[in-house]
Amino acid sequence: MNGIVRSALRATTLRGVLSSSCGSNNGGQPARALWNLYGRRQTVETSVAPLVSSLKLHDLRIRRCYSKSHTKAEKELVEFLAEEIVAEKKAQKLKMIPTTLEGFSVSLDGAEVNLEKKDGSDTIHISFNVNHTVDAESEDETSQSYENAEIAEMKSKPTFTVDIVRGNQTLGFTCSFIAHRNPPTENYTDTYNDLFSIDEISLYEGEHSDKVYSVAGEILDGYLYDLLMNYLEEKGISNEFAEKLINLSTCYEHTAYVSLLEGLSKFTSGK
Repeated sequence: MNGIVRSALRATTLRGVLSSSCGSNNGGQPARALWNLYGRRQTVETSVAPLVSSLKLHDLRIRRCYSKSHTKAEKELVEFLAEEIVAEKKAQKLKMIPTTLEGFSVSLDGAEVNLEKKDGSDTIHISFNVNHTVDAESEDETSQSYENAEIAEMKSKPTFTVDIVRGNQTLGFTCSFIAHRNPPTENYTDTYNDLFSIDEISLYEGEHSDKVYSVAGEILDGYLYDLLMNYLEEKGISNEFAEKLINLSTCYEHTAYVSLLEGLSKFTSGK
């Protein structure tokens, strides 16, 4: 009998538990509230984790950005450039580029230099580019400088064009400065002391194009070549003018170099 009573009591208790948790809507609210609370906790935990990760990633990106703009290499570069700019400015021979040269007006456009003058009915244009034109002085001059504990001077010797315009026609010359020549020997003496040579000559109407015929100076008849050099000299393109052209190009190239250093310093420092 006691066993039957205990079984009946267990069954009654079990039904009560089941009815309180699953029976009616009102009775199921505590269980559902507990489930919802657990669910919210999981939702908060899963949403907070990406937020924390995002903040850490953002902070990491800021640190990387900061480190990139303030690296050791950039700091050393800025410090060096500051000293280099001061030294280069002290070495400048001309603070201002002249606006005229031997009767030619001088105009500057980036690395391009243009000279122009009127000669009777002709207009003479000279143009050159200072990029990649700097070389040290000749070996003999350099060795002498080293013996005197001096540094060889850097000079800009660009290839330049001379256009003589008469009406609709243009006589064009491409010229370059002659490299250092060996001193005369017993068996050879150079009677010509030209600083530049004619590389190419052309004659055309209107605008120049690739269709225009041109001839290399080195294959011209020797006497014709000399006459053309004399013609250029009469137009003011002489050895003396060539020396002044070198000085102009050297000074302007140096000015452009200093400007590049200053721009590089500002770019690197972020100013």
